[in-house]
Amino acid sequence: MRVTKMSMTKTAIVRCSTLACALGTILFLGACAKKAAPPPPPPPPSLTAPTASLSANPNTVNQGQATTLTWQTTNATDVSIDGIGPVDLSGSRQVTPADSTTYHLIAKGAGGTQDATARVTVNSAPAPPPQAAENLTEQELFAHNVKDIYFEYDKSDIRPADQPTVQGDAQFLQQHPNIRITIEGHCDERGSTEYNLALGTNRADSVKNALIQAGVSGDRIKTFSYGKEKPFCTESNESCWQQNRRGHFVYGQQ
Repeated sequence: MRVTKMSMTKTAIVRCSTLACALGTILFLGACAKKAAPPPPPPPPSLTAPTASLSANPNTVNQGQATTLTWQTTNATDVSIDGIGPVDLSGSRQVTPADSTTYHLIAKGAGGTQDATARVTVNSAPAPPPQAAENLTEQELFAHNVKDIYFEYDKSDIRPADQPTVQGDAQFLQQHPNIRITIEGHCDERGSTEYNLALGTNRADSVKNALIQAGVSGDRIKTFSYGKEKPFCTESNESCWQQNRRGHFVYGQQ
């Protein structure tokens, strides 16, 4: 009987030891698991927005004169200027706007978008003084007073900014009813020959229709399209292309 009690006591001790070991192992493994947990990831770095500046020097020119656009950007990966296209992140470019123009720069980067503008005012060619005008021929007066009409890329509708020019041309032609004219439609070098011939026709017709609406008789006006075959400027840039997108007035050809 004593032996049996001792055996039972030993068995109980063994069981308690086993349970304690198992519990200790679980606590140890839990502690290890907690220590092995990876630290939280660091917060993402903040992105800096681009900066941009654009200036024109000089910002006022006479018709046919050039100005230099200068721009600087930071934190940008993509920079473009309306009417010119993609440009370097910082730099300068000479342009010859046909009319007063606001150049618009857009700088894009991982931190967002920033824009900048520069206004260039183009003064019209001065009219001859009154005393000299009396000695000019009708054709010379035509050359001094009648201005070409310019168009946007791939467009044949007259821009609102050119409406005063159309009205001035119409007024001169009404004051000189014996003058007959040809309006030539011109395009820049982009696009096929056939497409630009059609676009040039639309541009010439658009100018003719505007003059008729302003009171000029349509039988005094002839139209012709040169498309891209007779450029006024041969450089491959926007300021040159703008000079080629026009309705050009020619004196007395019928």
